[in-house]
Amino acid sequence: MDYLYAIILFAISSSVTPGPNNIMVMTSGVNFGVKKSLPLLSGICIGFAFMLLLVGIGFSRLFEWFPGLHMLIKCAGVLYLLYLALLIARSADTQDADNQGQPLSFLKGALFQWINGKAWVVATGAVAAFTTVGGGVDSQTMLIATIFLLVSFPCVGVWLLFGSLLQNWLSSAASRQRFNLAMALLLVISVLPVLQEILVQLSVQTIGS
Repeated sequence: MDYLYAIILFAISSSVTPGPNNIMVMTSGVNFGVKKSLPLLSGICIGFAFMLLLVGIGFSRLFEWFPGLHMLIKCAGVLYLLYLALLIARSADTQDADNQGQPLSFLKGALFQWINGKAWVVATGAVAAFTTVGGGVDSQTMLIATIFLLVSFPCVGVWLLFGSLLQNWLSSAASRQRFNLAMALLLVISVLPVLQEILVQLSVQTIGS
């Protein structure tokens, strides 16, 4: 039972704390409301659980065989996050949903997990911490993924609800633009640790060669 509680607490703390997923969901809630942002929320939560499951059953071995692939995904992730930050910063007032852009889709939310630095850290950390060799790794991984799936919806959903509540306070185009700029800046800041890691790895490879 203590093992189960430990996984639940880890899932809650890692899902509810700030990160690219929560920033995007909150921004979508501000600009599009809860209903139109539900596909993005679902894509993030289901996509991460599926990613964790694949990592746990051995997908991470692919990066042991092809270490350059992991670096490529990291670089692509940084570029995509910066692109998303640019889109958020340039977002117009979306009060008139028929004439404005649309929120990210379920598929984009799910695929985004594979280039989300925090998602990789949480997934690999969960598998490393809560699975044991000889203890049925596949069943343990399935349990962890299920718990994350159930926990992430309310934890990430809080950010969506908070964003929708902010709509009343950000009724003007100017205030919404300032909010979008602030969220874009937070998204860029969330990328900096991954970018620093990439630069360190590249410098080590350069020195080694």
